[in-house]
Amino acid sequence: MAQTKSSFDEHLSADVAPVNGGNPLTHRQILVVFSALMLGMLLAALDQTIVATALPTIVGDLGGLNHLSWVVTAYLLTSTAVTPLYGKVSDLFGRKTLFQIAIVLFLLGSVLSGLSQNMAELIGFRAIQGLGGGGIFSMVMAIIGDIVPARDRGKYQGLIGAVFAAASVLGPLAGGFLTDSLSWRWIFYVNLPIGIVAFTVTALVLKLPTNRSHHYIDFLGSSLVAAAVTGILLITVWGGNTYAWTSNTIIGLGFVSVLLIAAFILVEQRSPDPVLPLRLFRNQIFSVSSILGFVTGFLMFGAIIFLPEYQQVVRGASAIKSGLMLIPLTLGVVLASVGSGALISKRGKYKVYPIVGSVVVAVGLLLMSTLKIDTTYTNQALMMFVTGFGIGLSMQVTVLATQNGVEHKDLGTATSAVSFFRTMGGAVGTSFFGSILVNRLAYNMPKLLPKGVNVPSSLANGAVSGSPSALASLPPLIHSALLQAFVDSLHVMFLAAIPFAVLAFVISFFLPEKPLRRVVHRNAEDALKKKAPLLVEE
Repeated sequence: MAQTKSSFDEHLSADVAPVNGGNPLTHRQILVVFSALMLGMLLAALDQTIVATALPTIVGDLGGLNHLSWVVTAYLLTSTAVTPLYGKVSDLFGRKTLFQIAIVLFLLGSVLSGLSQNMAELIGFRAIQGLGGGGIFSMVMAIIGDIVPARDRGKYQGLIGAVFAAASVLGPLAGGFLTDSLSWRWIFYVNLPIGIVAFTVTALVLKLPTNRSHHYIDFLGSSLVAAAVTGILLITVWGGNTYAWTSNTIIGLGFVSVLLIAAFILVEQRSPDPVLPLRLFRNQIFSVSSILGFVTGFLMFGAIIFLPEYQQVVRGASAIKSGLMLIPLTLGVVLASVGSGALISKRGKYKVYPIVGSVVVAVGLLLMSTLKIDTTYTNQALMMFVTGFGIGLSMQVTVLATQNGVEHKDLGTATSAVSFFRTMGGAVGTSFFGSILVNRLAYNMPKLLPKGVNVPSSLANGAVSGSPSALASLPPLIHSALLQAFVDSLHVMFLAAIPFAVLAFVISFFLPEKPLRRVVHRNAEDALKKKAPLLVEE
């Protein structure tokens, strides 16, 4: 009899998800809502990769080469800074309206970016776009936690991971096609139909309760964390590029950022309803997931982001072709994300995946440290697939474990916080590994050039940011030395990433494995009061 009930429970949990103890969503409704959420996530995921391809054309049209990096940085700053605030406000007032506000902000920023007449306008409008993009990402993950039981959530979050992987390939392709066929402005206008569909579907189908009681909003804490994040991100963007790491500007930013973090902690300790409750860090699942998210973001987004540079600098590939050449990496991420998500939903176990994933990533990084100028694409594809497979095993578990390990009242806050730490890890990692690459280039180039050949002081940075055609136009001696220096520098960079994969491996063992809930009620008592068909499995 017990066996029959268990089977019935498992079947029902896949078809009906009681939302916060309220009206249930059928399996069909969940799929419709999830499709809209995936479209919203696609908007945020595509944004960076689709814009990067069009940057040279944008500069040719609008000018402002010196401010080019801010087209990307402005979006990164605002999207990261507002992530914790979105999570907290959604816990207080509900997620549906906030998700729709995020979409509207993103679309508004997109339209205005497409209408920009100079670089200053574009940078400002990209900041508006980031205000929406940060909310889209955090709200999608939190809404999934609202409508899908934790036991079934793995397979849905696996598909979210697949969206991110697909965006890494589709972005450069779409950006190149729209820029060449229409205008760079269409890389922003194309967001409109996707966003409108996501907004409309969630408006019609998604039914989530809204808490209308009065709540205190921690504006001071939100301002402090946003200012601290801005300082840290500016250090990662400017350090070693615009300013030397030992410059007064970078040291001053670091000092101010530390003071802002200290002030934030003091304010949160005294706030009646803090934007990021410090008590969450006493929850081992949340604290370990946050650290693991930062390390994996640092490792994956930091080191892997330079793979297209190898294709473009060493192999002479265009931006579009380099995107296509990353398909094996994407395929590995998609297969591992979807496969591990299905296994998590089937077996209810999640801890093993980041453990195995970190080992596989380490192997992939070791393989990529052997890249040479003449490495065949077949071997490159194998290296990228292995690395992508490891990433796919690791990337979804921190959010799943966190949502399952905190009270529902903190679901949005905790989800956004973990996403925030992963984004910060990626930003810091990009700067860290980029500095290694540039510094090793500056060290290797003089060693590989014949005596008496002068090296332009900007050549190391140019190898990372220059176009393939510009680099190919260099004198043969310098060009040949540059290719070898770049490959030698990549070796060091990938080897430097391996200890962080080992660190992620160690941290994963400290992640508690809590039985995955089969329903999404606030708590078991609430489920009983509503006479729900399922109870929380603890």
